[in-house]
Amino acid sequence: MSPSAPPRSRFHHIRRRIRMPRWSERRTRVETPRPFAEGSLRLSHGSELGFGRYGAAGGRPVFWFHGTPGGRHQLPLDAPSAAEARGLEIISVERPGIGESTHQPDRCLLSYAQDVGELADSLGHPEFSVVGLSGGGPYVLACAHELPERVVVGVSLGGVGPCHETSGAPSYGARLLGLMKAVDRHRAPLGELLSVVVQPLRPLVSPCFDLYVKYGPQEDRPVFERAEMKAMFCRDIVAATEKGIRAPIYDLSLFSRPWPFDPANIRVPIHFYHGDADTIVPLSHSEYLAEVIPDTSLEVLEGLGHFAGFMSAPRVLDRIVEVWQQREAESEAGDERLGRDSAPPAA
Repeated sequence: MSPSAPPRSRFHHIRRRIRMPRWSERRTRVETPRPFAEGSLRLSHGSELGFGRYGAAGGRPVFWFHGTPGGRHQLPLDAPSAAEARGLEIISVERPGIGESTHQPDRCLLSYAQDVGELADSLGHPEFSVVGLSGGGPYVLACAHELPERVVVGVSLGGVGPCHETSGAPSYGARLLGLMKAVDRHRAPLGELLSVVVQPLRPLVSPCFDLYVKYGPQEDRPVFERAEMKAMFCRDIVAATEKGIRAPIYDLSLFSRPWPFDPANIRVPIHFYHGDADTIVPLSHSEYLAEVIPDTSLEVLEGLGHFAGFMSAPRVLDRIVEVWQQREAESEAGDERLGRDSAPPAA
């Protein structure tokens, strides 16, 4: 290895089997996460950035990036209460073109990281952690790369890895990659067209959701069959598509291109949770990134699908608290050493 090569990954590989609740075990009362505050921030470049706040107000901040598609209401059912119990505040941030966020046709992974940093400034958070589901995963890594002095830890839940063939990463098949490139070439007219088509379908979100559960990936059926999950996803998708459906198209467009940063240069601890039965984002995406990024762990959730990590919110938040406490302990130890070194000699 040459002197300029990045350090080898401290790659910890864990396999865990989790029992998912069955349809007969769901609660009869439908409840969905509700933010204690929500709104948007006018960014320095003039765009609005939508967000919702959950959990412990003023607690250690966790910026949560939704999947593709998704919005600020796409949150695990137990995440707000789990966050509050751990002294964490979850800030669920929408991407451009979703919900309250202004569409930015020239956005990229790194520009979104800068927007998140600006939102953190406005909320008074010099340091924060980041979590991303599926299509939110690349944005976690972008924030860790661009804001290494501010991001304490990043967590990717079934996150998308590099898809461009020049990345060297194991990715999707040639047919799907070709489709993603076609989306990239025609993203503007395709986004406008789908926005027009989707608007009349928004009142039909419930039967459309039922069709997805019936014909979609069977590994995720135990998740989607819960009445609370259906209520959350339906509420979120209606709010997220109020301004159209350009944002998911632009996400797919960005995922098809070479990433504007090298994951090997990330110096923030990153933790991956991924189901080994995930048919939407293959496990190979997280395995590749966990090998490339120097300080990582990968927890493989056996027999589970795309939303395995999403359904593990308490354990994910425990991991964030653990890393944060370790960071603070190391900082305090460093301050103590500095104080002893700088103390005047005894008379």
